[in-house]
Amino acid sequence: MPLRIAVDASRSTSPRLTGTETYARRLLQALLTANSRRRTPHQLTLYFRDAPPPDLFPTTPHSQQALIPFPRAWTHLRFAAELWKTRPDLTFVPAHTLPFCFPGRGIVTVHDLGYRHYPAAHPRRQRAYLDASTRFSQARAALVLADSQATAADLQHFYGTPAAKIQVAYPAVDAAPLAAQNSAAVRAKYKLPPRYFLFIGTLQPRKNIARIVRAFALWQQAHPHDDTALVLAGGKGWLFDERWLAGISRIHLTGYIAESDKAGLLRGALALVFPSLYEGFGFPVLEAMHCGTPVIASRTSSLPELVGDAGLLVDPQDTAAIAAAMSQYSDSPPLRQQMTARGYVQAQRFSWQRTAQQVLDAFAGL
Repeated sequence: MPLRIAVDASRSTSPRLTGTETYARRLLQALLTANSRRRTPHQLTLYFRDAPPPDLFPTTPHSQQALIPFPRAWTHLRFAAELWKTRPDLTFVPAHTLPFCFPGRGIVTVHDLGYRHYPAAHPRRQRAYLDASTRFSQARAALVLADSQATAADLQHFYGTPAAKIQVAYPAVDAAPLAAQNSAAVRAKYKLPPRYFLFIGTLQPRKNIARIVRAFALWQQAHPHDDTALVLAGGKGWLFDERWLAGISRIHLTGYIAESDKAGLLRGALALVFPSLYEGFGFPVLEAMHCGTPVIASRTSSLPELVGDAGLLVDPQDTAAIAAAMSQYSDSPPLRQQMTARGYVQAQRFSWQRTAQQVLDAFAGL
């Protein structure tokens, strides 16, 4: 039976996409297409706080867009008011936060609970809001979508969410744009050397930046005549500390990287170094595998689910282990080739079309 579904699309129009915004945009694009192919399509209404570009989402007979601007507390005031007015059969929020008061059933995606594992890595007010909103949302929702088995386990551990109420639906990345980008042009744009290790993400404590830099310093000591660099690609985040970089040569900070440059940057890298302390889902890891770039990732949280046997997994607290993995790649072209081949295969397990179908099945199952 087709449903009238209200969708919070507010996160999809951000000019600078982080993981949550990327998820919202790409999932909704795939969801609209997959829904239009159903024998009995649902009627989807996408609600925006800011006007989306006209070509951002496909036009289908079974979807519409509604712009409802509001300066503050959009989810809990303006979006909620619209839900009370229209009373849809189902409300879907592809981020952590359902409105505190709305009619009917809701589905919410919880991406990660990193603020519970590493509370000091978040501002106090942000941490309190994330905790309160996630606690409420998992309780109020008829179904919780989790980005990984690790996030599903965290929901059960920290909030007592029943396992039967959680469905894992892995996100994905867009393979086509990643295949089209040129590494030489991107290296020239950011003035990068021919050979470098790469980290992509916000430069903040949870991303383990200090240990990545120290591991690179250990790698340099073992390779004194190698001019390979370390590229830290991303904006400086909460609690970034310049002292992390003190005394270490050949480190390049690019600042925020445009989506159009990301694949070229990855393709030019010796390896992606991503030993994050916690990830609900690590988009850069999947992007690297699509680009043929070998991966070093943490053996904790969700990253083993993404990497499988297609990368080197390390203890993120062990600086020497991170450095040793860097040496394995820098010293062994055959290993890089092996992991590149495995990465291409592993990356095919994740697609937005599959994610969208899982979400549509979740709608139908309520």
